Amino acid sequence: MSTSVPETALLEGMTAISAVLDPAVRAFNDRQVLEVYADRERAQRKPRELAFLRARGRELGFPVTLVGADELDAMTAGKTHGGFAARCSGRTIPELEDCPDAIRRDGFYVLPEGIEDPYNFAYTLRSLYAAGADGAILPPRNWMSAAGIVAKSSAGTSEKLPLFSCDPPRAAELFRSWGFRVICAGIRDSVDLYEADLRLPLLLVIGGEKRGISRGVLEHADLTVRIGYSDRHGFRGSLPSAASAAVLAFEVMRQNR
Repeated sequence: MSTSVPETALLEGMTAISAVLDPAVRAFNDRQVLEVYADRERAQRKPRELAFLRARGRELGFPVTLVGADELDAMTAGKTHGGFAARCSGRTIPELEDCPDAIRRDGFYVLPEGIEDPYNFAYTLRSLYAAGADGAILPPRNWMSAAGIVAKSSAGTSEKLPLFSCDPPRAAELFRSWGFRVICAGIRDSVDLYEADLRLPLLLVIGGEKRGISRGVLEHADLTVRIGYSDRHGFRGSLPSAASAAVLAFEVMRQNR
């Protein structure tokens, strides 16, 4: 089984559109570009981008339609599209249990649990991709209903990361059965991040700011790590999930260079 999103998505900007058109991405991401819209005046000032889209359109079978600036602005969420937008198909998010062979047994995967805001989710994926994560495991929900926002805010990395769907406790259980250690971010019974062994293979679990990590996932944790804060200002709060993801993921990257 898989989680498929039948409705179309509008991706804004060349970065997000180019991500979907990347041949390497198309190996695991079945989202298809159906039509590209280009601001007629801006496209004249960006001949390289327009030529790229037209060439890919001829290859993949989608049209590139020139429209007025007002028409493109009306289609999109704002005026930050840079002159290009693409109507795309939905993306199938496969069930983790159905595709164990797609998981690298020496890999670095991340389970963001309880992150509900699409912008926070996008920034989290962007950090994970930059730090070399091999994929993300998503709790069952229709994340791709906000695909346009997520793709733009993640600079296209949401389309470049392999994504899988699974109930969080079951995902942790599966990864442990595949020889991964499950590392959770938290405070209780934790060790300092920079004293932890984060060698791969590893599943990193990051909780949302409201609910944190569920008890069912924590029961499968091999280790809980915490991010230490400076004493200079007496900060006792918590970082946004995306910021925590960046700190944690880049430490994983550092330890596995």
